[in-house]
Amino acid sequence: MQAVETMDTIAAIATPLGESGIGIVRISGEKAVELAKKIFVPAKEQKWWQGRGYRLVYGHVTDPRTGEVVDEALLGWMRGPRSFTREDVVELNCHGGIAPLRRTLEVVLHQGARLAEPGEFSRRAFLNGRIDLAQAEAIIDLVRARTDVQMKLAVTQLKGGLSEKIRFFQDRLTDLLAACAAVIDFPEEVDETPREELEASLSGLIEEVGALLASAKQGKIFREGAFVVIAGRPNVGKSSLLNTLLRERRAIVTEIPGTTRDVIEETVNFKGVPVRLADTAGLRSTADPVEVLGVEKAKELLTAADLILVLIDASAGMTREDREIIAQTEKEKTVYVVNKIDLAGGGEIAGQLREMTGGRPVLQISALTGGGIEALEETIFEQVTGAPAVATDALLVSNVRHQNALERARRALEEALSGVRRGLPEDLLAIDLREAWEALGEITGSTVTEEIIDRVFANFCIGK
Repeated sequence: MQAVETMDTIAAIATPLGESGIGIVRISGEKAVELAKKIFVPAKEQKWWQGRGYRLVYGHVTDPRTGEVVDEALLGWMRGPRSFTREDVVELNCHGGIAPLRRTLEVVLHQGARLAEPGEFSRRAFLNGRIDLAQAEAIIDLVRARTDVQMKLAVTQLKGGLSEKIRFFQDRLTDLLAACAAVIDFPEEVDETPREELEASLSGLIEEVGALLASAKQGKIFREGAFVVIAGRPNVGKSSLLNTLLRERRAIVTEIPGTTRDVIEETVNFKGVPVRLADTAGLRSTADPVEVLGVEKAKELLTAADLILVLIDASAGMTREDREIIAQTEKEKTVYVVNKIDLAGGGEIAGQLREMTGGRPVLQISALTGGGIEALEETIFEQVTGAPAVATDALLVSNVRHQNALERARRALEEALSGVRRGLPEDLLAIDLREAWEALGEITGSTVTEEIIDRVFANFCIGK
């Protein structure tokens, strides 16, 4: 993609507002150095802009209108195109308070810079060819990462792992398109590519695109997290289980049925997956209007959950209410948990559950003593990710936009393969091949529309 030749010089606070040791005001554009020369006074007289880039200079930010010293700062400067945006970039490393940062930004803007829009620094890096669109999306994933696994997956994409794979697919499609074009343009001089060879190439591509798509469910869970609902009739230990999984006393636990009347939600890290746990009101018929609302909310959450933990009280045995709850939940996304095995053996109930639920996972635990909790955590991880573990350097499709583009590419490839088998001419095959090539290009941004670019960068914060 060609570099953008003329753009406004932009500026923004690039660190979160609040009390911290340091805060950064970032400036990028062709007038970044000229502007910084007006507001930054080095402690030692020097023409820092004439030296090499990638250096820090100590001094003070001043307001040229009044001569007032705004803050003590370190000026960092990176000469374009060897910078993130491929433009001249100046960063003023100030004290991290709200007032000095806002005042510094005000001075910068008064000298002619424009306040950057959300994601505009990263957008310029994309438009100037510094990164592609998939790498730009990895930046926001890295900023938002809450676990080590999320961070490592984002770093893999930022380093270009996904982009390299997509370009590899596109290169192979380019070869096929070139072969089709040669036959179309020079039918008397160029022999047709053997149909067996075309079929083999397309079949291989479909298989590889499909393998990448197969990682989408796991990738989405690692990127966005999972929603797990703890359900069951009153007093089976749902709140105790929540507290045990959180390793803290978050929910009130009593022997009185119906203590939990609203939804209590907390997030816990299961082996790199951020899991949002919801403790719900006990599912039962009740005349209490407040508890009725809690039960209705609990039923709504069962539909929205990625995984449901249905608790059964081993000390009470299988009840009619338990059976009704089991019938109400989707077996495909449910794990059945026999609780309070410290009070009574849960083996008989576990056996009944396995017969009733068609082989879905059934675990026996004691939320009070912690017995069986480690196995439950392992099961939760496997159920929400579809795997017992994940390689931290794995290439996973974690973005819905990427998944949709890959699905369209695969459909187009399957249409092309069908055309080869039906003996369609090269000009018709080329239509499907071109569609697949363009769908893949949307991932890296080589064939993307302005609307998609706007949508991607709208999710960024100002200053990034």
